[in-house]
Amino acid sequence: MSTLTPAPVLPEMGGVLIASPDNGMRTVVLHRLDQPRRSVLQVSGGADALAKLEKGDWQVLFLDRRLPDLDPEEVIAISHHRFPNVEVILLDPENESIGSSHDPQEDGKQSTSAPEGEPETVVPLPGMIGSSEAMQTVYRMVRLVAPRTTTVLIAGPTGTGKELVARAIHALSQRAGKPFVVVNCAAIPETLLESELFGYARGAFTGAVQSQVGRVAAANGGTLFLDEVSELPLGMQAKLLRFLELKEVQRLGTCETTRVDVRIVAASNADLAARTLRGQFRQDLFYRLSTFPVTLPPLARRRADIVPLAEHFLACMSAAMQTGVPAFSSAAIQALENHSWNGNVRELQHVIERASILADSGPTIERKHLYFPESAWAEVPCNP
Repeated sequence: MSTLTPAPVLPEMGGVLIASPDNGMRTVVLHRLDQPRRSVLQVSGGADALAKLEKGDWQVLFLDRRLPDLDPEEVIAISHHRFPNVEVILLDPENESIGSSHDPQEDGKQSTSAPEGEPETVVPLPGMIGSSEAMQTVYRMVRLVAPRTTTVLIAGPTGTGKELVARAIHALSQRAGKPFVVVNCAAIPETLLESELFGYARGAFTGAVQSQVGRVAAANGGTLFLDEVSELPLGMQAKLLRFLELKEVQRLGTCETTRVDVRIVAASNADLAARTLRGQFRQDLFYRLSTFPVTLPPLARRRADIVPLAEHFLACMSAAMQTGVPAFSSAAIQALENHSWNGNVRELQHVIERASILADSGPTIERKHLYFPESAWAEVPCNP
């Protein structure tokens, strides 16, 4: 057994929570706590740890890097945002050592060690599954930019998880405790876009019976996520550009401007550079939004993640139905790995949902349970 690292300096008094599935690791921590404590509690998983943090008066959380239920990065992020006075100290199960305290705001790029000459393996972003090389690049990029205030443009086909990445950027930033406001630029009628974004005063137009704070102002201090930003009309693009330059909003029906502090994260499934060349998107706005571009790969380029994603979706659906988690047959796995996945991760989620229904709580997902619709009029199998 390797030598333990020096014990961290802890408050003289205060509750200590130890979260690890390894009884030996918990024992190591207990032996190191030679200072008086009000209370010490041991739990085996991340969910239990968060539940205890909700109810108790804790000052330190010792957190195992290998939790059985949750990604430790998610537990760290939630703890940091909801319980800022709790110090989180990571445990290394490989050498039974106690690491230093961890703060996602100081370190946006958590990773595990790798052999010399090989890139480090980066922990998946909160809420995301997969460790393929293509996604490792995404994780590295996001963890580098998340702690900053830089504007980020997330590009990628529909169904690849652009909003998940935007939420991860927010969760790993210093704005995590502030609002995360979503604007779907394609879903709001052009006539309402300006009032939705910037707000309006009472009487500004017919039907404006009371003043309304716009979504930009609602995101003050936090993050504004502009989904499908490519669908903004040119006139609205000019007004958005002015806001990005001045950081001020003017509600419809008023002459007053209000300064707003928001971080912009935008997303597009269209090629904004090509739209700029065609005159469909303002070049100056494109450059302003794409300060730090992050491109998400289609599922077909991250085939190593297909089965882990499918197993994750199946486990979530089984938990919701309070049934056992079925296994995938070898034929089903082969079919999943060979499918084209033009609809990306979203299509995979829907395929697994249908399969779980057709399997009818059986112990195995077979190939016959997997339905890959090639068109809206494809025939659904009726004999599962």
